[in-house]
Amino acid sequence: MPNLKDLKNRIGSVKNTRKITKAMQMVAAAKLRRAQDAAEASRPYTERFNAVMAGLAASVGSSDSAPKLLSGTGSDQVQLLVVMTSERGLCGGFNSSIVKTARSKAQELVAQGKTVKILTVGKKGREQLKRDLGDLFIGHVDLAEVKSVGYVNAQDIARDLLNRFDAGEFDVATIFYSRFQSVISQIPTVQQVIPASFEAEEDAGETTLYDYEPDEEAILADLLPRGVATQIFAALLENGASEQGARMSAMDNATRNAGEMIDKLTIEYNRSRQAVITNELIEIISGAEAL
Repeated sequence: MPNLKDLKNRIGSVKNTRKITKAMQMVAAAKLRRAQDAAEASRPYTERFNAVMAGLAASVGSSDSAPKLLSGTGSDQVQLLVVMTSERGLCGGFNSSIVKTARSKAQELVAQGKTVKILTVGKKGREQLKRDLGDLFIGHVDLAEVKSVGYVNAQDIARDLLNRFDAGEFDVATIFYSRFQSVISQIPTVQQVIPASFEAEEDAGETTLYDYEPDEEAILADLLPRGVATQIFAALLENGASEQGARMSAMDNATRNAGEMIDKLTIEYNRSRQAVITNELIEIISGAEAL
């Protein structure tokens, strides 16, 4: 049974930990507001951009003149997985859920006889994947020094992917990130970015015909590289909001758990202190009776 000094030191230590987790929760809440606003503001543009691109892609079809970013290489043998996680921990299962999804996909592709390559964005995902998939790494994007993720960061990642694609290093590129839904809900998402894959709008009841100048192939050749950067930027924003939401929830749970532990330790401390006082009284009474 620990003595009173040990219990008192432990209570003080847990109280200090609770102060830290409470402060981190408040910081995450402040950052979440900005990150959530940025992620939600990007969704209408991304959805509309994808809708326009879907219409252009449908009009071009699989013709020989279709850009390579749309038609692909004609093979899916070499798969590039872009795993996007955070640079910092203490955010619950945010990173683990993305890594788990990516690891499952990689194992599935390897079982099918595909060649898998991995590009990591964020230190935490790299640390978790290098244990069993480190030999598949081909690159890493470090955003630790970036205070606020911007479109320029997405452009750099997209430029790297496009250069690798033009060099024939892979056939299909897929990004893994977490889509923000709420503070307690972040959805691991898998999205193919190369070759471009667009889904038509579900509520598109009427078909509108457009005349394009220049032609669809020329427009797609110009917009498809921007589309890759747009999708990556949207994923980075969703990841940022998801990270702060997960951290806020994790720190809230840690703060409450620390409070419960303090209550239990306080009860144990009071009981031990009462036992010590009782023993001292018994010794005094026994000594007085002996006299």
